[in-house]
Amino acid sequence: MDQPVGFQRTITRDEVNALPIRRYEGEVRLVATPAELARALEDIGEEAVVGFDTETRPSFRVGEVYLPCLAQVATGRAVYLFQLQRQDFSAPIARLLSMEKIVKAGVSVADDLKNLKKLFEFEEKSVIDLGTVARRHGARQTGVRSLAAMFLGLRIPKGTTTSNWAAARLSPQQVTYAATDAWACRELYLCFKKLGML
Repeated sequence: MDQPVGFQRTITRDEVNALPIRRYEGEVRLVATPAELARALEDIGEEAVVGFDTETRPSFRVGEVYLPCLAQVATGRAVYLFQLQRQDFSAPIARLLSMEKIVKAGVSVADDLKNLKKLFEFEEKSVIDLGTVARRHGARQTGVRSLAAMFLGLRIPKGTTTSNWAAARLSPQQVTYAATDAWACRELYLCFKKLGML
């Protein structure tokens, strides 16, 4: 496949570090009440594409495995965080993942979906792995941070990857980190579409 104009296949750590740091600065909603869920679903339902990601509590021992604790959904107006261990969001998340009319854009989504299926059943439709799309066009680095650097010209700080995502109360840093990943996925999808990569 042709390589889009102005797109590099790899990026060095120094090149990434020279880019401006960006975090999601829009509205972030931690969905906890029925009213907040209704509002989130209404907003998500108006979108043609959402950014999608999950966070899982890290394991530090061999054989120790945790299920996803958080699902993040980014629209053009806000990022919604669903704490999967605090409340049963299986029906609305399963419905979203099965909806054909809304594209769910993420990076390494196969792992997210496989782990979510251990929590509840669904048949995913219109899910796009941006890393796979980028790889098809010759990119050699396909993580969300590398893609954001190469295509969006911004540096997403790592920071909170090993934090406890199962905590009842997420820290402001966790909230920003989680929201930024989902937002970046939506931005990357829009960028790929513009470049004719989809």
